[in-house]
Amino acid sequence: MNAFDRAVLFWLNGFAGRNQFFDAAVRLLASDYLIPMLGVLSIVGLWFAGRTPAERERFQINLFVGAASIGLANLAVLGVNFLWHRPRPFNAMPDEVNLMFYPSTDPSFPANPAAVGFAAATSVALASPRLGAFLAVAAAAQAIARVYAGVFYPTDIVAGAAIGMVIVAVPLTLRRLLRPIPELVIRAGRAVLLA
Repeated sequence: MNAFDRAVLFWLNGFAGRNQFFDAAVRLLASDYLIPMLGVLSIVGLWFAGRTPAERERFQINLFVGAASIGLANLAVLGVNFLWHRPRPFNAMPDEVNLMFYPSTDPSFPANPAAVGFAAATSVALASPRLGAFLAVAAAAQAIARVYAGVFYPTDIVAGAAIGMVIVAVPLTLRRLLRPIPELVIRAGRAVLLA
């Protein structure tokens, strides 16, 4: 573990267990449900957003970029996990880290929730910068909460966030090539009044 990881982890995790209300809020932020569900609902909400038909179609195509980005972020994290298995902080230092979350069994580096959260935020920001900024703040809050809870090192979060933001370029680049596929789905949705 490098000095940065050690200093930030022990500083944040040092607050764990001091205030039950703050700890409950951190557990909620760190959960696998609240922030990821905000990202998914935001991406799905883009399907129905837009003031004009052209704007709505742009948002709907962005839904495919977002979904592909999340899938690719998960694959990228899985690929790194095959190459390197970094133990979680609570496994590496069980007597020094106060675990406030369930003990994950997958590798610590890179942080999958950060990769997915920032992939969602970045893809949504392409269609709605304000909503994308909100999701980026939410993803950052979840990431910080997970360091506080003793589940990740700070560099795990940084690497996951970088993967999430960069991976959006892949479906964005392929969007022009694969455009007929989302357009077909959108036309089918319109046929049944869902687009």
